[in-house]
Amino acid sequence: MKFVFSNVTKKFNGITVLEDLNLTFQSGKVYVLVGQNGSGKSVFLKMLCGFYQPTSGEILQDNVNYIQKKMFPISTRCLIEKPQFLPELSGFENLKLLASIQNNIDEGKIIKTLELVNLSSDKDKKFAFYSLGMKQKLGIAQVLMEDPQVIILDEPFNGIEKKTAVKLRTFLKEQAKAGKIVIVATHLDNDVSDLTDEIYEFDDCKVKKIKSGRK
Repeated sequence: MKFVFSNVTKKFNGITVLEDLNLTFQSGKVYVLVGQNGSGKSVFLKMLCGFYQPTSGEILQDNVNYIQKKMFPISTRCLIEKPQFLPELSGFENLKLLASIQNNIDEGKIIKTLELVNLSSDKDKKFAFYSLGMKQKLGIAQVLMEDPQVIILDEPFNGIEKKTAVKLRTFLKEQAKAGKIVIVATHLDNDVSDLTDEIYEFDDCKVKKIKSGRK
């Protein structure tokens, strides 16, 4: 699988947020997007997911301009900005409700994913009483539970304890080795120093590659 950004520019009310982007993401790699808050990372991810249309240029998934066709990219799941769930439902109930849309996983897979993010002991607690870290874990579980081919995570390690962050880094590297595309956005370089194949820096409406190849 491959995503190609070709001469992509995004403006809001005439103000340029991202300008003339030319990037390629392909299966089997972990890509990290770094940059300060407000540098355009979340806007970029929303374009990739089909939530925003580029002002100019095109975004292709396996040579298909899915945004032009008013589609979302296939087998893609994302966590962008703060995760939101129904507060009156438990973590498990929220995931079960989301899983019912596609109806291609069972309750066992949901519980297994909650175990992966170290949230299984709190699965029956209502989301309204979740801490910041617990909310973040549930958001990550929502992305991972249906085994997508494209995993997109915006600031995934925010508020998560070290042992879970280490576990997730290992898992994401394994997912890339299995042939998936993994994209992680962060404003902290040390979050991802042992994770990435390629790093792209967002600054002043531009994006440039600052690292190729995992250490």
